[in-house]
Amino acid sequence: MTAFAPDSVVLNRKLPLWYQVSQSLRASILGRTPDASLRLPTEEQLAEHYGVSVLTMRQALKELEQEGLISRHRRRGTFIEPGARRGAPVRLLGSVDAIVAQQSGERTTVLGQTRGPVPGDLTEYFPGAAELVTYRRLRRDGTSGEPTNWAENALRPELAASVDPADLERWPMTKVLRDVVGVRISRITDTVEARLADPPTAELLQVPLLSPILHYTGVTYDEAGQVVDVARIRYRGDRFSFTVTVDAH
Repeated sequence: MTAFAPDSVVLNRKLPLWYQVSQSLRASILGRTPDASLRLPTEEQLAEHYGVSVLTMRQALKELEQEGLISRHRRRGTFIEPGARRGAPVRLLGSVDAIVAQQSGERTTVLGQTRGPVPGDLTEYFPGAAELVTYRRLRRDGTSGEPTNWAENALRPELAASVDPADLERWPMTKVLRDVVGVRISRITDTVEARLADPPTAELLQVPLLSPILHYTGVTYDEAGQVVDVARIRYRGDRFSFTVTVDAH
């Protein structure tokens, strides 16, 4: 049986390696195609793939096992749990791969894209831009089909010209920009706040009007310090909580 092939990742030596590896592998698992193999490579093969020690790889796999994404069987190997569901917390984490992992693992439908003047609340992020292209997407639980969140991503037209909307039904915008378009991402600034569901959000997420939601704003910068994407995601308040992870080292 052919083993599942995880995505590649460039590790940041300032963050715990096991954490980055676990988040990268998590993103690969949750974003896999339906026909992908459920068998993972061996610990040694995965360690070589990520360029880490076997001990670091074991710690990363233990994290995913505790989350219920994988199961490990003596002499048989390690397997992806076919019915595994991603957890509900909306986390602020310390790497681009962690952001990708947070956004992966759900069924995504592209609702459409529009090109128009820069909205007033985005002018600070796109100085000098006359227009933006905005993509609208709805995400559903991979098992129940229940709507969980919907997102808007705003990009400059010249960058949006390189984005294939079909890729957005498989991967988060962050992954498409980095791994498909080739944007060299330097950082992402996250903000999460409590809001009330407006009419479009209530309709898309199938929740009562003015019910609590979590509103996430993610501003993505390239190596030149220019904003390349502003993501605004509305999460159902009855399905998600807000968690901040702070590393003490």
